[in-house]
Amino acid sequence: MIDEELAARAEDAVRRAAAVEIMPRWRQLAEDEVSSKSGPHDVVTVADRQAERLLTDALTALLPGSLVVGEEGVYEDPASYDALRGGAPVWIIDPVDGTRQFVRGGPGFCTLLTLAQHGRLLASWTYLPAQDLMATARRGAGAWLNGERLRAGSPAPGASLDIALTHPDFATEEHQKIMAALYTPGFEPRPSGSVGVEYLRVARGHLDALVYTWEKAWDHAAGLLLVAEAGGVALAADGSPYRITGGNALPFTAARDEHTARRILTVLAAARPDSA
Repeated sequence: MIDEELAARAEDAVRRAAAVEIMPRWRQLAEDEVSSKSGPHDVVTVADRQAERLLTDALTALLPGSLVVGEEGVYEDPASYDALRGGAPVWIIDPVDGTRQFVRGGPGFCTLLTLAQHGRLLASWTYLPAQDLMATARRGAGAWLNGERLRAGSPAPGASLDIALTHPDFATEEHQKIMAALYTPGFEPRPSGSVGVEYLRVARGHLDALVYTWEKAWDHAAGLLLVAEAGGVALAADGSPYRITGGNALPFTAARDEHTARRILTVLAAARPDSA
């Protein structure tokens, strides 16, 4: 389904959405072009909405019969998320991941696109337009950044692990208490920025692991495939492989290698209220 021509045309669609709807508004947003959805930390802009519409039209025309699960579309129609569990090919879209950074005028945001079917991730695109970085992955064909092969590698033996965690603004009190166990010697945790940017850092070997407490596919799908094709791994809290269709034990981790992932899960498991 996902040959080189289709992959290239999907990449073109991502670049066009960024060029037409996102970058002209970067550092140019008017006050009435920014609003909140479910709360003060859940920010959306006109760039998010317009870029998702443009991508939806382009991608469904590119692959007839395909469906879309997009962050803004699911907000309007929650039932559309169920497409992930069906048999049709699905484009998973996060038009502006890191919207808070985008609104503040920082460069740490990206557009995320993934093609999936039957719960399997087939291809992904992570585009950082303000930094001119395009990371791509195809199932079984590796992960690439601006044409260069990505390999996550492994942390240096004995080194403290650099970990990005769910930002406290988006974590429940219970999950915050569990993740607090990582604030201990041997670990160097910090709150996560743009999820897509953090996954790219893991795939590049610039960050050792991620720990997240929610499952929305538009945030994770592209990065999960990118990390996997770079040699990394994603595991749910119970140690099972992470499933994009949901129902995972949380928090989950994505890491440069399996040893790192299981080391993190061991610490988190001991901090769970039911661990005693």
